[in-house]
Amino acid sequence: MIDEVEAVIGAQWGDEGKGKIVDKLAASADVVVRFQGGSNAGHTVVVDDEKYVLHLIPSGILQRETVSVVGPGVVVNLRELFEEIEELDSMGIPVYERLRVASRAHVLFPFHCETDAQKEKSRGSSKIGTTQKGIGPAYVDKIQRRGLRICDLAEREKVLDFCRASIGKYEANYGRWQGSSVQQLAGEYCRYYEKLEDQVVNCPEFLRRVRQQNKKILFEGAQGTMLDIDFGTYPYVTSSNPTIGGVVTGSGFPGHRVNRVVGVTKAYTTRVGAGPFPSELEEAQDEYLREKGGEFGATTGRPRRCGWLDLMQMNYACAVNGFTDLALIKLDVLSGLDELEVVTGYRFAGERLTEFPASSEKLAEVTPITESFDGWSEEIRDCRNFSQLPVEARDYVNFIENQLDVRVSYVSVGPGREELILRT
Repeated sequence: MIDEVEAVIGAQWGDEGKGKIVDKLAASADVVVRFQGGSNAGHTVVVDDEKYVLHLIPSGILQRETVSVVGPGVVVNLRELFEEIEELDSMGIPVYERLRVASRAHVLFPFHCETDAQKEKSRGSSKIGTTQKGIGPAYVDKIQRRGLRICDLAEREKVLDFCRASIGKYEANYGRWQGSSVQQLAGEYCRYYEKLEDQVVNCPEFLRRVRQQNKKILFEGAQGTMLDIDFGTYPYVTSSNPTIGGVVTGSGFPGHRVNRVVGVTKAYTTRVGAGPFPSELEEAQDEYLREKGGEFGATTGRPRRCGWLDLMQMNYACAVNGFTDLALIKLDVLSGLDELEVVTGYRFAGERLTEFPASSEKLAEVTPITESFDGWSEEIRDCRNFSQLPVEARDYVNFIENQLDVRVSYVSVGPGREELILRT
């Protein structure tokens, strides 16, 4: 039986560039599985100057011979899924031939989105920074065992009952529901199921058959390690597990079969929304990286906060996920800087910390310890071998590799599919 099972995991606060690495690895994969999150994700892939932004559909959809699966751990906004399908179809991608959706994936409805917006509004100055895509409320319904799954959409009365109860709950908390009626919503979502029925699969059984046929499987995570509900900077996190454990719970695939875990990190650090960010830069440098790196959310358009690469945080991500390889993204964005810094540790109350803090309040109070590096002036987007990079860039990559004790196997030097150095 084949042992080629890989997972791609965000090593920071999301937005690391996972889509590009998934697209690369999917070229040799038979199946790509998205295992958690929802349409709050925004994975960008650039092919021949054509930009594809994917939210629910796995990044493997752009590969001709690859089947892409939306796994059981995903909460699926069917309105947005069909908008995404239509957009990709208009760009010449035959989505229905390549897409499968797990029968056990939970369905996200418009009242989840409205509840999300109302909850965020009620937090006032204590806002978490949610995308207001309804992800949290959909997972709440799932955990409280009152959610509706893809397979349940085949039963119209069940859908009617769920919509009636959910709208009633919304009105009890937030006032009159302004959206579609119970009958309209139920009809809409039952029709979605009819359109999608041929693509619906029992994911654990589907993957078991794939593995028995000696085919290669690739798992795609959304968001990143520091947004994990259990291991991230709580409460400024998402509502799922973007870490390696989410592969198992979000797909039904046995964890011991995953033999390669690629952690994706930018050559610097970004995060969106509220929460502690030890390496965050002062305004001028922050703006420089944001503009040069195009650091605006693919899903929300919100500007990302920018900081130096944080190896204290990255060491923690390595511990949580057991990365076998790293992919370093956007190294080209650092070209032109005279000096670079890397965070190598934290001080708290005058003491150097030996571990990444669990408390977000404590993390917000740390003082970063940094190490400086010479920058480089050369543009590097045409480099295709590691030896072609300026010596300062190679030193920077080697330092990261040595500090984390994980091989940097991929170095991205531009947004295009071909602008990627593979280190053998």
